[in-house]
Amino acid sequence: MNHENYDLSFPDQPVVDQYLPIWASLPAFRSKPAFIWPNDGSTNVSNNGSILTYGQLNDSVQSISSNLLSSLKRSETVVILCSPGLELVEIIFGCQRAGLLSVPIFPPDPSFAKENYHHLARVLSQTKPKAAIADNDYITKVNQYLSLPSKDKRLADMLQNLSWISTADIKQKRVDSTADSMFYNGCKPDEIYLIQYTSGATGIPKPVLVTAGSAAHNVRTARKAYDLHPNSVIVSWLPQYHDCGLMFLLLTIISGATCVLASPGAFVKRPRLWLELITDFKATCTPVPSFTLPLVVKRGGVGKVGSAINLWSMRNLIIINEPIYKASVDEFLDVFKPYGLKPSSISPSYGLAENCTFVSTAWRNDDISNGNSSFPNFPSYNKLLPSARLANEEEADMNIIVVNEETHEPVEDGIEGEIWVSSPSNASGYLGHPFLTQDIFKGTLSNKVGRCFVRTGDRGIVKGEQRFLFVTGRCLDIIKLPNGQEIHPHYIETAAYDSCPQFIRGGCLAAFDYSRMIVLVAEMQRSEKDDKILKNICERIREDVLNKEKVEIGMVVLVSCASVPKTTSGKIQRWAAKDNLLGGKMNVLMEMKFDNYHWGLLPSPGAIIHASNRDGQRRGRRREGEGRRVLVAEEKEEIQVSLSSAQIQYPGLSRL
Repeated sequence: MNHENYDLSFPDQPVVDQYLPIWASLPAFRSKPAFIWPNDGSTNVSNNGSILTYGQLNDSVQSISSNLLSSLKRSETVVILCSPGLELVEIIFGCQRAGLLSVPIFPPDPSFAKENYHHLARVLSQTKPKAAIADNDYITKVNQYLSLPSKDKRLADMLQNLSWISTADIKQKRVDSTADSMFYNGCKPDEIYLIQYTSGATGIPKPVLVTAGSAAHNVRTARKAYDLHPNSVIVSWLPQYHDCGLMFLLLTIISGATCVLASPGAFVKRPRLWLELITDFKATCTPVPSFTLPLVVKRGGVGKVGSAINLWSMRNLIIINEPIYKASVDEFLDVFKPYGLKPSSISPSYGLAENCTFVSTAWRNDDISNGNSSFPNFPSYNKLLPSARLANEEEADMNIIVVNEETHEPVEDGIEGEIWVSSPSNASGYLGHPFLTQDIFKGTLSNKVGRCFVRTGDRGIVKGEQRFLFVTGRCLDIIKLPNGQEIHPHYIETAAYDSCPQFIRGGCLAAFDYSRMIVLVAEMQRSEKDDKILKNICERIREDVLNKEKVEIGMVVLVSCASVPKTTSGKIQRWAAKDNLLGGKMNVLMEMKFDNYHWGLLPSPGAIIHASNRDGQRRGRRREGEGRRVLVAEEKEEIQVSLSSAQIQYPGLSRL
């Protein structure tokens, strides 16, 4: 059953915030939990503000809105520096009702001692906010930093120019929640209400301008696609500041659902928490990045003593962060089928900040209604699952096409190209980037006028009668070889990890080209000091990538934990990894450069796998430089080291 339009007496609203007074006015919803925040990374819910009902949220939003407008003017920009939690939810909706332009970001440590403030400095410089909203303790520590003689002068100047607003002040001053109830003065559909930054997967994060109307359209489209309704229970530990984590706050409200929230840090510390929240709250929907599945299989504590895991209630296990490998989903299902997980819940999905977030999903409610199970019927392409299905699109106004990057002409199904999206969910552009906005948000097909598309920068291919869309990688990450062959780096990274999973951290590898050479950077699970083991790992990586992907690596670089940069949602920043490596900003354990390199092309059989034996000895040249151990592999040395005998350590996810 599709629950779109629950009651004709309560039609869809033009902006998300306007759903709140409707739900709060209904007796059945006023006391219903909208958001739940279990304490201390557990599933325990106490009376210490861990439950926010629809009535409480609406009253709080009205109070916050009125108090904000006592010191700010409508349409002014505010940066929100609040930790994950229910207070952040209240302030995000309070800013919308006040008609303010909000920029929610994760608050860096206010000591600013570890150079963790670069994104904050970027935000303040680009958005020029009038005020910053933070709790009292954070504001006190910022003032302490400003009094230091060793402070960063540029950052200090921007912080001092802000009007600092305490969360306690805007929440404690209660006002009549019924005031102005007959006249809504919040953000209008065509007004910019949010600046959300891109993930930074392929370049410096850019500020995306989102109107209140496009955001409402986006979550309405997602609500219909996932068939969400007032009986839905959502579990999310994603960052609440942007993209999917923020979208699910809005999606909860327009669906009249209940959302159980946790912080990314709590999940990384104890991945089993995610399973426990689903179990205890009987969740029906949860969005997770694709790397979550193998991480939870390894570190989810399955089979260990503890609370029982039961995933029978799960209807939508939404997998984001393309590409989505079928093998990891198969493995996850094999492990958790005994715990009630249904294959029909697997919902691979596609989205990006430039389209607010959601674009489409390969999951279809009709498959369940007809007695078919979606996941087993999903085709695969080059080891990947589809992220969308273009036939029977959710909305007639959501248009997804695959285009030749050079000619700007649509390609036929079965041919890879750049994914373009046109819909009312499209954001308005990048703040302060007029030429880039024109290029990305005003894409037009060759020799055609009219409809404009967002050029996603993602590569994709449409396959099959049902027109499944497979997101294969990113245009800027593609490694091009001299013979015209192209390869997406994630295939190299996956093959490299599979070669030595006992030593290498999963999801912490970066492949890129440099100076006519393919370079692979891989994080080690521990700081191995044995040169023979490190050298054997490098050679094993090269051989396995060659055998599995028919591509030759020119250099392997082994680095310590937390060296490979990632976005807040766990995507590898290959461009940043390349810059950090060239700039000497990585803690390198070993580099191995292969002299007999053929610029990524498949050499003759055995040419590099078995080098000739001179005088019964195999040689390797080692040189010391800038604290690094660098090996140049002239000829492969046979090292009798058993990889399986090494200690296996499953690390936590770095910098989620």
